[in-house]
Amino acid sequence: MQPSDDAGGGPDAQAAIEGACTRFLHWHGRRRPADLLAEIPADVVPDRYGDGGVVVELEGEVAELLGTDATVFLPSGTMAQQAALRVHADRRGRRTVVFHPACHLEANEGRAYERLHGLVGRPTGSPERLLTLDDLDGVAEPVAALVLELPQRDLGGQLPDWDDLLAQVEWARRSGAAAHLDGARLWECTPFYGRGLAEIAGLFDTVYVSFYKLLGGLAGCCLAGPRDIVAEVREWRTRHGGTLFALWPYAASALAGLRLRLPRVPVYAAHAKAIADAVRDLPGVAVVPDPPQTPMLHLLLDTGAEQFRAAALDLAREQGVWTWPRSQPTGSPHVQRVELTVGDATLGFEPGEVRDILRRLAAG
Repeated sequence: MQPSDDAGGGPDAQAAIEGACTRFLHWHGRRRPADLLAEIPADVVPDRYGDGGVVVELEGEVAELLGTDATVFLPSGTMAQQAALRVHADRRGRRTVVFHPACHLEANEGRAYERLHGLVGRPTGSPERLLTLDDLDGVAEPVAALVLELPQRDLGGQLPDWDDLLAQVEWARRSGAAAHLDGARLWECTPFYGRGLAEIAGLFDTVYVSFYKLLGGLAGCCLAGPRDIVAEVREWRTRHGGTLFALWPYAASALAGLRLRLPRVPVYAAHAKAIADAVRDLPGVAVVPDPPQTPMLHLLLDTGAEQFRAAALDLAREQGVWTWPRSQPTGSPHVQRVELTVGDATLGFEPGEVRDILRRLAAG
C-alpha cells in the first residue's frame, strides 16, 4: 500500500482522526483531563507544600509496599534521580555515576546530572543489550553510584535474571558505590521475578518509582530509601523548585492509580504474553523480547516509516482503532519499531485481533 496523499495531514488533522477513534491499542488508551480527575476521590485531603494530607498518605503506602524506611514525593523522576545521586556522591566524595548507555539520565535530561550537580556520567556496556557484570568489571575508577533500570525500557522491558541482578548490586557494594534503582516501571517486574516489590527494592540503597507510566497517574514519583537520605532528597526537592504549594492533585491521582492498577499487573503481563504467542509466526513482525518479560514489548515491523504511518492512519479512519501515530527508526530504514505497553485499553483486544492489526501495519 502506498502512503495516502495527505498521510493524515498535519498535527490538527491527525488529532481529529485520533479524536474520532473509539478503541485504543496501547496502554490505557486516550485519557482526557476529566477522566484523570474522575479517579481522584472527592474526600481527598490536600497538603500544603508537600506536608500532610494525601501526599503523606501516598508516601506511607509506597514505603510499606517497598519495605523502605521512608519515601518522599517529587513532581518528576528527573528531579528525584538527580537529587538521590547528588546525595550519594556527596557522601562518598566521588563524582562518577555508572549507568547503561540508554539510561534516562544520559539520553533524556540534557546532561543535567553534569550541568546542575557536577557529576560525571560513565555509560557502560552496549546500548543493544542489558548491562552485565563483565561490563562493570571493566570500570576501574572510584564510583559514587551504580544506576540500574528495571525493566530496561529501550530494550522492550528486558530484565536481568535474579542472579545477575544480585551480582551487579554486589559489584556496587564491593566498589564502595551506592546501588540506585531507576524503578520507574518497577511495578511491572514482579511477575518475571516471582518476588514481591519489597524484596526487589530491598537490594538497593535508593529506589525511584513513577506513578504516571503503567499506573496512569497525572505525574510524579516517589524516592524511597533510608530516612537520612530521603531527608536530604527532600531538601533537594526544594532547591529544584519542586516543593509546590499544592502537590495533592498529583499525589491523589498517583494513589488512585496505584490502588487501581497495581493489582492488575499480572493480568497485563499475561495478556502481553498471549499477544506475543498470537503474532510470533506473523511474517514481517518480530517480538522483543520474546516472550515478553513485563507488560511491555517492542514490535519490529518490516515496513518503512511513511508506509507505517499511512497504514496506521487508514486503520484509524476505517475502523476507529488508534494504534500508534508513528513508528521509531531502527538500524534499517526497512524495519520500524513500536512499543506496546499492555494496559486497560489493550485488554479490550483479543490476541487474534492484535495479530490482524499488526499484519495490516506490517504490510504498509
